[in-house]
Amino acid sequence: MYWDVVKVVPESDLSLSVSFKDGTTGKVLFEKTHLTGVFSLLKDPAYFRQVSIDNGVVVWPDDIDLAPDAMYREIKRCGKWVLN
Repeated sequence: MYWDVVKVVPESDLSLSVSFKDGTTGKVLFEKTHLTGVFSLLKDPAYFRQVSIDNGVVVWPDDIDLAPDAMYREIKRCGKWVLN
C-alpha cells in the first residue's frame, strides 16, 4: 500500500523520522503522557532505538507497533503525527 513505511530513523527525545512508499516523509512524536501500558517500554532510550520495519509497519520487540494508515494520514495532513 502507499502508506507502507520504507524507512524509519529514531531521533532524540522520543521522535521518529519516517518515509513512506509514495515518497511522503514526516515525524512521529511521542508525548510522555502517551507512554503507558505496552508503550511504557518506549521510555527506555535503548529500547526506543530498536525500532524497525516489518511489512511496511513500524515495530518494536514485544509486539509494539504503530498503525501505518493513521500515521500516513496525519503526516500527509500536517507533516507530523503526535501521539499524546
